[in-house]
Amino acid sequence: MIQFISHYTLEYSYLDGIRMALEGGCKWVQLRMKDAPAEEILQVGREVRMLCDKYQATFILDDHVELVKELSADGVHLGKKDMPVEQARKILGDDYIIGGTANTFDDVQMHYNASANYIGCGPFRFTTTKKGLAPVLGLDGYTDIVNKMKTSGIQIPIVAIGGITAEDIPSIMNTGVTGIAISGSVLRANNPVEEMRKLIKMI
Repeated sequence: MIQFISHYTLEYSYLDGIRMALEGGCKWVQLRMKDAPAEEILQVGREVRMLCDKYQATFILDDHVELVKELSADGVHLGKKDMPVEQARKILGDDYIIGGTANTFDDVQMHYNASANYIGCGPFRFTTTKKGLAPVLGLDGYTDIVNKMKTSGIQIPIVAIGGITAEDIPSIMNTGVTGIAISGSVLRANNPVEEMRKLIKMI
């Protein structure tokens, strides 16, 4: 599984990036517009919902639990400083996907116990798209977390994130993670649509 996380660049808007990812065959996009006002998120989010319907893709909203139902999003992704997964589940009920950010096995265990549907685990390496970065995990970090999950009988999709490029994907997938979340490496490519196609073939 590949998840595309939206990111605004000088060349592409949030919507441009999501559109290109979907054209490239991505079936899971997250609209992440940190620090943007609610009106702007709603405006872009409505377009994203239509695009995801067209391409039969899953639409996840970053952080804004209160806008999920209004946008008919499929779910929400919650970072470490966002609303706790448990609280979001009470608000949204069981019909919505809730993902949580993890940097350690303890984080994974906490989200699992709080009924998260998947984990965004990272960062793999240093990335400029995120402020206040947690300690970098690398391949050893993922291997350690996946092994502890197996030992504890925790079965939940775990998605690697953070500065990942095409070259990294085979070795990251070998650690036992379920999927990859990608942003900058697609948007920096000469042809983002083709880059997404290439990445999907590697999973």
